[in-house]
Amino acid sequence: MTALDLSSPVAVVGTGTMGQGIAQVALVAGHRVRLYDAAAGRAAQAAAAIGARLDRLVEKDRLTAADRDAARERLLPAESLTELADCSLVVEAVLEQLDAKQALLRELEDIVAEDCLLATNTSSLSVTAIGGALRHPGRFVGLHFFNPAPLLPLVEVVSGFATDVSSATRAYEMARAWGKTPVACADTPGFIVNRIARPFYAEAFAVYEAQGADPATIDAVLRESGGFRMGAFELTDLIGQDVNESVTHSVWRSFFQDVRFAPSLAQRRLVESGRLGRKSGQGWYEYGDDAERPEPHTAEPAQQPAYVVVEGDLGPASELLPLIREAGIAVREEDEDHGTRLVLPSGGQLALADGQTSVEFRDVVYFDLALDYRRATRIALSASQDTSSATLAEATGLFQALGKDVSVIGDVPGMIVARTVARIVDLAHDAVAKGVATEEDIDTAMRLGVNYPLGPFEWSRRLGRNWAYALLDDLHLRDPSGRYAPSLALYRHAYASDKREGSQS
Repeated sequence: MTALDLSSPVAVVGTGTMGQGIAQVALVAGHRVRLYDAAAGRAAQAAAAIGARLDRLVEKDRLTAADRDAARERLLPAESLTELADCSLVVEAVLEQLDAKQALLRELEDIVAEDCLLATNTSSLSVTAIGGALRHPGRFVGLHFFNPAPLLPLVEVVSGFATDVSSATRAYEMARAWGKTPVACADTPGFIVNRIARPFYAEAFAVYEAQGADPATIDAVLRESGGFRMGAFELTDLIGQDVNESVTHSVWRSFFQDVRFAPSLAQRRLVESGRLGRKSGQGWYEYGDDAERPEPHTAEPAQQPAYVVVEGDLGPASELLPLIREAGIAVREEDEDHGTRLVLPSGGQLALADGQTSVEFRDVVYFDLALDYRRATRIALSASQDTSSATLAEATGLFQALGKDVSVIGDVPGMIVARTVARIVDLAHDAVAKGVATEEDIDTAMRLGVNYPLGPFEWSRRLGRNWAYALLDDLHLRDPSGRYAPSLALYRHAYASDKREGSQS
C-alpha cells in the first residue's frame, strides 16, 4: 500500500490552528486541499491565513514564488461538506468533543467514497470511540500532528481497535510522503508522547510539593544536568497550565485513575487561581514587563577535597573519575563489594541517586543523574539534617572543582533527574509490552515530539538494564502508594539481564 496520489484531493474539516497547519502541510506536499468549517466565512479566512504564511516562506527562501502561487491555486475553501465528495482523505480537526466528532464523521461517511480514508487529529480522545460511530470504522485512523504542524516533524499514526491494517499503512506512508516522521501507535490513552511524558511533569511537581526544591532550581537541574530542552515548570507555563493539566486528567481518567498518572494538586491550585502561564501573564513564573525570573539555588563556593576514595563501580557516574583526576584531585580506588560510592576525606560518602534517602545512612550525600557529566553545567546534591556540614561542603567543593554549579535540594529519594528518567523508562517498557508501539518508534516519538535528549530505550541502554528497576524498587519501598512500583515489563527486563549474566559467570 502506498501513499495517496498527489492528484487526489484531501480535505481538512475545522480551521483552527491545527486544521490550518495540517492543510498547509498537505498543500506544500502537492495536494489539492479543500477547507471546510461549520462557521460561515471561516474557511475563506483560514485560506487567506495559510496564503499569508506561504508568503512568509517565500520571504525566508523556504519556498519559491512559483510553488507558492501553485499552492494557492490548489487551496479551495468549501461552503458545504458535499464539496468534499471526491476527496481521498478527510482529516477532522474540530473541537475535542466526542459527540461532535462522531456526528461529523457520520455525515462525512454518507458523502465520501467507500475508499476515502477518514482521520482524526484528536490528542485526548479515543480513536476507537470516535470511529465507533461509523458503519465502516476500518477506514478510520488517528493522525496526531504536533503544533505547529508545518514545523514539527512527528505524526502519531494511531490505529483504533477496528482500524484496518491497510488504512493505517496508507496513513503512515502518506505522512512520510508529506515530509513527516510517522510512528505507529495502538489506541491507548495519551498515545505515545502524552502517555510516556507524564512523569516529566509529575516528578518535578512532586519534588516541589515535598518542598524538596523550588521551581527555578528544579527546572535548572532538568536542563543543565538532565539535558532536557526546558524544565517542567517553564514548559507547562508555555503550554498553558490548563491545557497540560487537562491532558494529565484525561490520561489519568482513561487509565481508571491509575496512581502512576495522578494529577498534581499544586498544578490544580495554579489553574484554579487563573495562573495559566505565559498566556495569562503568570504561572509558576511571572511574565509581566517588569517581571524578574527567579534564580535557581546555587551553593556558595566551597573548598575542594584533596582526594576521594572510590569504592565499587560507579556505574552511570563512572565518567566522573577522569573529570576528578583532570581537576587535580587524587583518586584512590578500592575494590569493595559493599557499595558504589565515593568516600570523602571527612569520612562521609557521596553516592549516585538510587531511590534511597540520605537520612537512612550515616553521613551520606547523594548526587543526581546527568545526561553527560562532562558537559553538565549543574549538579544537584541531596542531604538530610543528619549529614555533617563538612561532608556536604566537600561534596559541593568537589563538583565545583569540576566546573559545575551546585544546587543542594532536600532529602528527596531519587532526586530530580534520576527519578524522572527511571519512570519514563518504566512507562516505555510497559508500553512496548502492551503492544502500544515499538522501542524504535517510542524513542523517535519522545525525541521529536517533546525534544528529549535521548529516547527512553536509549537512556535504558546507557544506564544499564537493571538501573531503572533498582531505583524504582527502592522508591516504591519508601512510597508504597503504587506510583513508583516497577512494571512487570521492567522487572522482566532487569531479571532477564541478571539471569543471563549469572549464567555466564
